[in-house]
Amino acid sequence: MVLGAALLGFFLISLDALIVTVALPDIGRGLGGGMTGLQWVVDGYTLMFAALMLSAGALSDRVGASRAFGGGLVLFVLASMACGFAPGLAVLVVARLVQGAAAAVMMPASLALVRQGYRDRAERSRAIAVWTVGGAVAVAAGPVVGGALTATAGWRWIFFVNLPAALLALALLARVPRSPRLPARLDGVGQVTAVLALGGLTYGVIEGGAEGFGRPTVLASLLVAVAAAVAFLLAQARGSRPMLPLPLFRTRVVAVSLVVGFMLNAAYYGGVFVFSLYLQQERGQSALQAGVLFIPMTALVAVVNLASARLAARFGPRVPLIAGQLVAVAGLLTLPVVDGRTGVWVVAALMVPVGLGGALAVPALTAMLLDVVPADRAGTAGAVLNTARQVGGAIAVAVYGALLAGAGTFLSGMRWSVLLAASGLVVTAVATLTLPRSGKWPPEAEAA
Repeated sequence: MVLGAALLGFFLISLDALIVTVALPDIGRGLGGGMTGLQWVVDGYTLMFAALMLSAGALSDRVGASRAFGGGLVLFVLASMACGFAPGLAVLVVARLVQGAAAAVMMPASLALVRQGYRDRAERSRAIAVWTVGGAVAVAAGPVVGGALTATAGWRWIFFVNLPAALLALALLARVPRSPRLPARLDGVGQVTAVLALGGLTYGVIEGGAEGFGRPTVLASLLVAVAAAVAFLLAQARGSRPMLPLPLFRTRVVAVSLVVGFMLNAAYYGGVFVFSLYLQQERGQSALQAGVLFIPMTALVAVVNLASARLAARFGPRVPLIAGQLVAVAGLLTLPVVDGRTGVWVVAALMVPVGLGGALAVPALTAMLLDVVPADRAGTAGAVLNTARQVGGAIAVAVYGALLAGAGTFLSGMRWSVLLAASGLVVTAVATLTLPRSGKWPPEAEAA
């Protein structure tokens, strides 16, 4: 029951990060708005998801993972209905912000439920692999289901489809024992400055790509982001109730894991965003056809997730983690050859290694992080990792959208985007090679 409820929650969170992507052109035609508006439909969700994740981890520990998960799930359902009934683009973006906030509460709580339910390390690794299947199935189904619903029933149904899975998750959760309440402190200053930093950065990159980075509003937003980031770090270092325990970063495994998570999401979610637009706007594919073309990239994700767990059990998590990053790099480096005449099924085949690389790396990444933190820090550690991943996705959509708008042609911007993603993953793969075979939790971190 615990694993089933957590898996369904992860399914919904992952589904709504991707299902909107193939529907963006139809949303733009139905509600108005150019590239910047469509970027906010995607980033409104991921921005709030990332910005609130750390507080949500502490909240999960404080009120109990099962209570936090249930409350977040109810809010997610209400926000999904608001998205489906949105009369204009502004209302849709606001509802997506609320959806992202609900997802932020659900994600660390779902991972904490798994961590608390499986005490044995080997059993926990297998449970995490199964938990990731929820996200893997959503990743595989998101573009296809989104395209099919958009083409047949209309884009609004991509949000109404959340209801059956959410109701089933709530039914399972009702049979799960209540999670214990753990001592955790909320950090108001840290939360406000985190939202300002990420919001200012995202706004500055999106609007700068569309209007120019010299505009006063863009410069002001970037300055706010820098000032808020500095204030956030000072609050975490000096505050009595920090939302981000800085001693976490004294473990090299944790620090590298966060950077790897950032780049994996930047490459994957940014790539889906760019190629959804390419297939529909540059190649004239319908939403359904574009969704179908993502099937080769996503179809084997669940299988590879499970294989990753087996490889990690036999060789340690470093092996599938490094291999996954290198496979994704190999795929990204083939994509700059794509132009306006490349066969669409050739494009679909070239995207396959990007999906498989991420599927191989993410379960090993999650297991490696949880192996080096104590059980009572599981909620916070899961929140930190997923914050890094969601920030990667949000910043990628903002940066890649700016490149598409400012590079002269769509194809030029697309090539710069995939080369940037490949370069980042090369750096993180090298960093992963420097990690010890087993992480060690430092005593000073435990004392903190």
